[in-house]
Amino acid sequence: MSTRRIADFGFTIGTLPRGARNAISDVPGVTVGHCTIRKENWRTGVTVVLPAQDNLFCNKLVGACQVLNGFGKTLGLMQLEELGTIETPIALTNTLNVGLVHDALVQYSIDQGAAVGVKVESVNPIVCECNDAGLSDIRRRAVGYDEVMEAIRSAGADFAQGCVGAGTGTVCHSLKGGIGSASRLMELDGNTYALGALVQTNYGRLSDLRIDGRPVGRQIEAGIRQESVDKGSCIVIIGTDLPLSSRQLRRVLRRAVVGLSRVGSYIGHGSGEVVVGFSTANRLRRGGKNAFDTYTALNEEHIDLPFRACAEAVEEAILNSLAAAETTIGYTGEKKVALCDLMPEARNE
Repeated sequence: MSTRRIADFGFTIGTLPRGARNAISDVPGVTVGHCTIRKENWRTGVTVVLPAQDNLFCNKLVGACQVLNGFGKTLGLMQLEELGTIETPIALTNTLNVGLVHDALVQYSIDQGAAVGVKVESVNPIVCECNDAGLSDIRRRAVGYDEVMEAIRSAGADFAQGCVGAGTGTVCHSLKGGIGSASRLMELDGNTYALGALVQTNYGRLSDLRIDGRPVGRQIEAGIRQESVDKGSCIVIIGTDLPLSSRQLRRVLRRAVVGLSRVGSYIGHGSGEVVVGFSTANRLRRGGKNAFDTYTALNEEHIDLPFRACAEAVEEAILNSLAAAETTIGYTGEKKVALCDLMPEARNE
């Protein structure tokens, strides 16, 4: 897998400092795993984000979601919006595999509960999707329980980006898209907090693509077949160890649209932009006996900092998904060129 990132081509995105990995796993305890399927007619897979390493059902996280455009088949958002909690790993896959991946996470949660003597009789997995039918035979549903478990077992703080997992068959700005990640660090009251983004990119027109404000797409569009309209999807996962309430977290998630816009997304009618986020700072223990819980939350006079961190991390994560991708030929012979194969032309100003 490619280790290229957009910074390797001389672009510096934003002003806030990056974490050591420049990935969502700069948030302590967060890991990411993939199962990549490249065989026969498949260019697809599943990616899982584990927000913590203990039992999430028993020790829930503060969570939130924001739908920018709802042309999508995500599961789990209704309860997330109502209760503001995350209780399973978050999974990304293709459109027609959402149900099978959801079923796998249900079984995973039941098994995790049984291991600690907890009956899991209602659980809310979060499963998001992009449609990779252009490069993969999506009707032959390739992702099920075994693939989800493989992704969970492989999860680590250091993980591949580009054409892996749920990004194996996705297309971004008419180029090869995929999985991308980035992070930003924030200093508040003498403490350092991390905010990281992970994206699954599958949207946009090449002529709209901008990198650090430059119209790169227009410089490289000659000879590249591109979509006539902005359609597809971009899934954004935001994680942070900054103490935020669910309401505050949702405010932060809305700033993902800034990162999308700066890269050149117009969020078209046929596009599904969904943002899911979590904070690891406050844990909601299952079965607590006290009538009240005490939490720490950010003073909103300081919320501009995570707003900026979210926007910058999302922008760079999208560009990293393009930079790390590799030219791919789909099951029908359609070819999607990687940005890295065109960057010399893009840098001639």
